[in-house]
Amino acid sequence: MPLDPAIKEGAPVGYDDRPIHSEPGALPPGVQAPLAPFQGQEPDAPKWFTDALAQEPERSFVESQGTRIEALTWGEAGRPGLLLVHGNSAHADWWSFIAPYLAQDYRVTSMSLAGMGASDWRETYSFEDFAEDAEAVARATGLYDAGKPIYIGHSFGGSQVFFAAANHPERMRAAVLVDTGFGGPPPDSPEGKRMMEQAQRAARNIPTADRAQRVYPTMREALSRFRLMPPQAAGNLFVADFIARRSLKPAPLEDGSGEGFSWRFDPNMWSKLNRGGMMDPGKLNVTVPMVHIYGDRSMLMQRRAQGQPSPFPKDMLEIPIPDSAHHIMIDQPLALIAALRALLSAWPG
Repeated sequence: MPLDPAIKEGAPVGYDDRPIHSEPGALPPGVQAPLAPFQGQEPDAPKWFTDALAQEPERSFVESQGTRIEALTWGEAGRPGLLLVHGNSAHADWWSFIAPYLAQDYRVTSMSLAGMGASDWRETYSFEDFAEDAEAVARATGLYDAGKPIYIGHSFGGSQVFFAAANHPERMRAAVLVDTGFGGPPPDSPEGKRMMEQAQRAARNIPTADRAQRVYPTMREALSRFRLMPPQAAGNLFVADFIARRSLKPAPLEDGSGEGFSWRFDPNMWSKLNRGGMMDPGKLNVTVPMVHIYGDRSMLMQRRAQGQPSPFPKDMLEIPIPDSAHHIMIDQPLALIAALRALLSAWPG
């Protein structure tokens, strides 16, 4: 399967969803700075999207292990529960235009993982702690009122759902992974070689304890720096703009002259993350019913074609979303909604 046509050969691509460095011109403008042409203005959005956003969620915080976790909830109490988990460096609002269409039949909660969105930051992060937070949020927002909920996770959030399903199957009825992968590509593959060569250059752009996130003086400048990780073109710019605006928070300018904007995620999350629990996901025993929805242009599937084994159960159902890369809710949000609604109407039974 070829590279996403929006990304030229030799660009830093792959499944790495950390904030990485890219040299000027390494990525096409539509990948490097998709919102820059709008100069801070909101792109036009279709009615289905504005109608979804008009259905404001119940916004709350749930205490878990001494940390406040952000939760957005839609739908009537007492309905079957759905828990939505976002990808790395993202936040609960990545689901805000998807969840209202699921809330017609479910009680739906989207959570911001610790260190992301409006959730508190921690000194350390782990897969087990994320699993505990997920259960705490699901219980506090009423997702267990009609029985065990279904967990749905995208990307890094899908990894958390997979871990929770393998280690705490009693907590969920079923699990849906959305374009979720683990580890890196085969080291001798073209993608693997590119990523190895770029690893050192990429590392210098990942914030560390002594190099904090940048504060942008204006919303316009901050939005112009927004891009997706792993790199890809934003299929629907009105979705990307909505997500980008809610990825920012007010922050004091470094020179003390006033207030600007910075990204909401913990810049040191990757250096604080203990990933030991997922070193070999293929050895985890998964008994929970599980489905994988993926983009047909996703790098995950190219890796499969290059020989990387799948960590998923052999009989697991996988559903492709046409004309979509990794960030399906940006590329094909209506197709993702339709796939989830159709799937949940008949599965897991």
